[in-house]
Amino acid sequence: MRMRAQPGLTFDDVLLVPRHSSIASRSDVSTRTTLVPELELAIPILSANMDTVTEARMAIAMARVGGLGVIHRFMTVERQAAEVARVKRAEGYVVEQPVTIRPQATVAEARQLMAEAEVGGLMVVDEAHRLLGVLTRRDVLLAEAGDSVREVMTPSDKLVSVAPGVDLGEARRLLHAHRLEKLPLVDDEGRLCGLITAQDIVKLERYPNATKDAKGRLRVGAAVGARRSDMERAAACLEAGADLLVVDIAHGHSENCMAMVRRLKERFPDTPVMAGNVATPEGVRDLAQAGADAVKVGVGAGSICITRVVTGFGVPQLMAILDCAEAARSLAVPLIADGGIRNSGDLVKALAAGASAVMIGGLLAGTDEAPGATVIREGRKVKIVRGMASLTANVDRRLIERGAELEPEDWQQVVPEGVEAVVPYRGAVADLMHQLVGGLRSGMSYAGAESLEMLWERAEFLRITPAGMRESGPHDVTPLG
Repeated sequence: MRMRAQPGLTFDDVLLVPRHSSIASRSDVSTRTTLVPELELAIPILSANMDTVTEARMAIAMARVGGLGVIHRFMTVERQAAEVARVKRAEGYVVEQPVTIRPQATVAEARQLMAEAEVGGLMVVDEAHRLLGVLTRRDVLLAEAGDSVREVMTPSDKLVSVAPGVDLGEARRLLHAHRLEKLPLVDDEGRLCGLITAQDIVKLERYPNATKDAKGRLRVGAAVGARRSDMERAAACLEAGADLLVVDIAHGHSENCMAMVRRLKERFPDTPVMAGNVATPEGVRDLAQAGADAVKVGVGAGSICITRVVTGFGVPQLMAILDCAEAARSLAVPLIADGGIRNSGDLVKALAAGASAVMIGGLLAGTDEAPGATVIREGRKVKIVRGMASLTANVDRRLIERGAELEPEDWQQVVPEGVEAVVPYRGAVADLMHQLVGGLRSGMSYAGAESLEMLWERAEFLRITPAGMRESGPHDVTPLG
């Protein structure tokens, strides 16, 4: 039996000591971070791969503000790949595979296709993929459902098109000069090769810090498990355009997880892989040696996780980050702090302890972009969140894997390590990120740190007592409302 002499500490047990600072404005600090090689984020925040947190809508919102979303794996392979594809299609310098329709299709079919693909227009092509026209929502708005696409489309001889490889500046000039919304790219044979939209050019200016790939598409991660069958899940997500694979299991310091990392790196050597979760330096080293490009740290820290209660195992989150950071830095492997972030102060402490980024679940579960409906409970708006090891999440996973309803005895076999709960409604992701990143910038200015690397170097933690924690919040006043 061994007992560590040093007590396990988490965020409420410490404060950061203010340092001399020459930073005049919060805007003078950089929150940029390297998540994995060739994938840099403007803000060091990822949305958790939970089914009540991250699907395409959340991933789009996170990428636009400079973070990254990781699509959860608690769905069919086909649906997860479709969610990834939705993110990649959300914007780009050029839409390489515009949604197309044949001229003989009906207006009703066109409306359905627009709704399913979440697009405002369709390219009309023939069997040889030659451009015949464009169909927009305006064209089908008042048309009869049985009308053919050919009858209501704008024909190609009335369109302005350009050759592939057109400069974005020239495309913008043409869109403005002709008051167009769509500029098809057509080759010498008349075949459709892509599409540039006015909306995508506007988005370039609206989201200057967006996390994008070389083609101007939003970046997105996809979670996979450690089973051999998850290799096909990984392949499907990569085919759909995923930029990062995340091997995500409760106990990442296991042979199953390390074997999966090795298999992924062998089959997809050019794809960055993040793996976890671990809570010790040994876990970081073993995953890094298996080929992980980044490691997630956190066992039992999430607000809806009860792993520590059920199993007796875990490490308080701040201590886990501190323990793992030195090993991660010596191996040049970014560390991702997953769990326990409740406010911007926790975010600052997690990064100061050595994390390159944090993964957030519960806070984001209450936003508009999180899956699920907003409900009213006791006069307040709330949304549902559940741990991915909760009872219903376990049953849903088995249902997906088997493709059939579970028997009552299957429910009895589940030993949940998570709970289901509600979280306050928090509005738009962009608004929440503004508050979190604003707090981070302010915290970095208190440390005199112009970058996250400087924050690591200048951070000094001070243990506080419960009285010191009480003093940190509002006290001796009566809150309004």
